[in-house]
Amino acid sequence: MAYRSVSLASPVQRTYSLGGNSVLSTPCSMCGRVHSASDHANVMVDMPQDPADLIADLTQMGFYRPQTLAVAEAMSQAEVRTALFVKMAGQNDPKRERLVLDLIKLAGGLDQAFSATFGPKAGEFFADAQIKSQFTRRKFLQNVAVGAALVTLANCAQQPDQEATEESTSSGTRELEKTDLSIAFLPITCATPIIMSKPLGFYERQGLNVTLMKYASWALVRDAAIAGELDAYHMLAPMPISISLGLGSTAFPLKLASIENNNGQGIVVAKKHLGKVNGPADFAGMSIAIPFDYSNHNLLIRYYLASGGLDPDKDVRLLVTPPPDAIAQMSAGQIDAFILPDNFGQRAVFEDIGFIHMLTKDLWPGHPCCAFAASQNWIDQHPNTFRAVNKAIIDGANYANDPANRAEVAAAIAPREYLNQPVEVLEAVMTGNFDDGQGNSLEVPDRIYFDPYPWKSFSGWISTQLVRWGYMPTDQANYDEIAEQVFLTDLARELSEELGVDAPQELTRVENLKTAPFDPADPEGYLKAQVDKFGR
Repeated sequence: MAYRSVSLASPVQRTYSLGGNSVLSTPCSMCGRVHSASDHANVMVDMPQDPADLIADLTQMGFYRPQTLAVAEAMSQAEVRTALFVKMAGQNDPKRERLVLDLIKLAGGLDQAFSATFGPKAGEFFADAQIKSQFTRRKFLQNVAVGAALVTLANCAQQPDQEATEESTSSGTRELEKTDLSIAFLPITCATPIIMSKPLGFYERQGLNVTLMKYASWALVRDAAIAGELDAYHMLAPMPISISLGLGSTAFPLKLASIENNNGQGIVVAKKHLGKVNGPADFAGMSIAIPFDYSNHNLLIRYYLASGGLDPDKDVRLLVTPPPDAIAQMSAGQIDAFILPDNFGQRAVFEDIGFIHMLTKDLWPGHPCCAFAASQNWIDQHPNTFRAVNKAIIDGANYANDPANRAEVAAAIAPREYLNQPVEVLEAVMTGNFDDGQGNSLEVPDRIYFDPYPWKSFSGWISTQLVRWGYMPTDQANYDEIAEQVFLTDLARELSEELGVDAPQELTRVENLKTAPFDPADPEGYLKAQVDKFGR
């Protein structure tokens, strides 16, 4: 609605009249309504600066009826907060405002939406700010009304076109096909976003009631997934590739939806070998525990040993060992070393039975370890629920990635029902401030971090190593096709952007491994060069 200034009755009191009687036929160049640009400008120039004056004027001129404030006075706190949030976040864009409203509904309420956007303490902060404010409730409500009026007048009659309105209406709110979910996890720090999203409320904000199912080994998770006993899974990053291709199991199409953690693994050696292990060649003859054949742990230890001239299939014994069993086996002298998630590496130091020889970040900086995955069939049946749970986990990963939140996250995942680890062990992993068992106190901020973006180049390197070590037949090594079919990179970007988090636009990147960079544009060339230099 457009207005033009008629007179100034006093420095405080003003009167207005509607511009509806204008005989102009040319639309205003500033807003598109039928009145002169000078009338538009005069309204804005003469606009009172004092909110109370503006409320009085708007009420007097009929923009707000006198009973409007009475209605506003009766509004619930939740309604006021919703109106304020929608105007702030919507930026007066109807499509954007509809999205905000949809997200609020999806989050289960505005408090949850605030927490999803600004962190779990935002709701408390907002309430405290109102309590401590010097403004009265009436004044607060007036200012909400003023904000809405100013936005309306500043963008007077900026109407969405019909196409945009129809698009907004047709998009609607995605209804969840299922809200009670069972998700598998192993008790390791790599599962942090999946685990912490339960106690810290990230699932609940997406309207989900998640039961976390603790498993002892990756083989059990794989079998339960294929049997249809679960809705979604915490998996090692290579597992969606191997299971989808039927490597070591029945072929069962899976999607890798987001990465759970980067780095966060270590090569740990029993204390009896302290001072005797300085490089890969020194592992000759040792028994080394790995969590699963189709794991980056297995692929990285093979890569490392081969760089020192060892044949991983002949010169050492690689033993598939459930991560929770590794500490007991090292303590009993049954294994000489292991490559496992850092909570077990740090636990070996804590128990004084082993030392950290190397962090896997020194082999492949930023490498993925674990991932969130779901079956193609389940996704097809529950597309909206899949988006919601993946979004919750991506949200949790971004929260965990902030170093300021690491101590809180460590405490959230430490209890018996989750990792069952001492908080000090988890804090050492999460913060990167730790003792290595060799008498050194180290500070490695990126010992572990949580970037949920599933680069397709991750898939490329993993696939080359599956070929290199005989897990994948060469004729199945369609590198680009595997990455395209298994890694949902575009969806992860889309959900991140919905959460207000920047995500890369590229699908791949050069991975800077220790012995040579991996260029995803030439996986065959990389594999050949590695084999030629270091052997199979």
